[in-house]
Amino acid sequence: MTTDYRFLKACRNEPVDTTPVWLMRQAGRYLPEYRAVREKVDFLGLCKSPELCTEVSIQPVDIVGVDAAILFSDILVPVEPMGMKLDFTPAPVFQNPVRTQADVDALRVIDPQADVPFVMETVRMLRRELEGRVPLIGFSGAPFTLVSYMVEGGGSRNFARLKSMMWGAPALYRELMEKVSETVIRYVKAQTAAGVQAVQIFDTWAGMLSPADYLNYVLPYTMRVIQAVKAPGVPVINFVGNSQGIMPLVAQAGGDVIGVDWRIDIAEARRQVGMDKAVQGNLDPVALLAPPAETDRRVRDIINAAGDTGHVFNLGHGVIPQTPVDHVRAMVESVHEHGSSHRVGP
Repeated sequence: MTTDYRFLKACRNEPVDTTPVWLMRQAGRYLPEYRAVREKVDFLGLCKSPELCTEVSIQPVDIVGVDAAILFSDILVPVEPMGMKLDFTPAPVFQNPVRTQADVDALRVIDPQADVPFVMETVRMLRRELEGRVPLIGFSGAPFTLVSYMVEGGGSRNFARLKSMMWGAPALYRELMEKVSETVIRYVKAQTAAGVQAVQIFDTWAGMLSPADYLNYVLPYTMRVIQAVKAPGVPVINFVGNSQGIMPLVAQAGGDVIGVDWRIDIAEARRQVGMDKAVQGNLDPVALLAPPAETDRRVRDIINAAGDTGHVFNLGHGVIPQTPVDHVRAMVESVHEHGSSHRVGP
């Protein structure tokens, strides 16, 4: 297995020829080629088709020149076979949200090979197609973010039902988090066994908690997951959205790489997480709507602030649908140009 890809070297805090870049939601609606695929199938159908998932996962590698591919799927895919009725309208909606002890009792911990075999087949297909080109990133939602959707029944502005369970029924919350954590562990291990070369744990919503609540209600479960899924040569990226107020706790939760969004200076993020860890980020996704010269300036500033090693360039969240493809391609070129100022060797 090739291990000297610049993306993997940066995750290991090793010197690289130039800063590597990949983007959250790099395969998605901003690409006409992706939209053409989506005309053939609904979103869940796409997620369950290894051939189509392979096609759309590779599209941004070919079209915009990113340094890593990420498995195309959705964080809620492993939750559905736990016993949840999932639909996208287009946002995710659970018809049977988890609110009671009976609801938690009805959930099952999944067997990834039996319950989501299409994900593992996609990983194997992608490894064959990408070998020698770029590495493949697998992923899962973190337990807290998955539970937020399960309890709320979908997205939420204030997470009132989830917080009510955390604070008012802590034993029920713990039981639910334990089941979901075990599912995440099995799911990520299965992806690693199938061939992913790095893993990102998405905790999109944990940043909406106070530091004390993150410490008590999230950190133990994220830490358990990351410790359990560690595999030789497979770095783990721990991404928490809106994490500027809990950065040291996020680092404590684990991960070889800490993903950060645009709400914190990346140099300050490195200081808070420690220079022994790599960082990932952190361009505001809306900056890709700005003139390329402005985006180029922002890219340069981030790369200069991040330092010579241990930096994977990314957005602070996913590519938004109205982003021009040419702007994404120009940003990738900017990253490689400015990142080469830290070039090593001859």
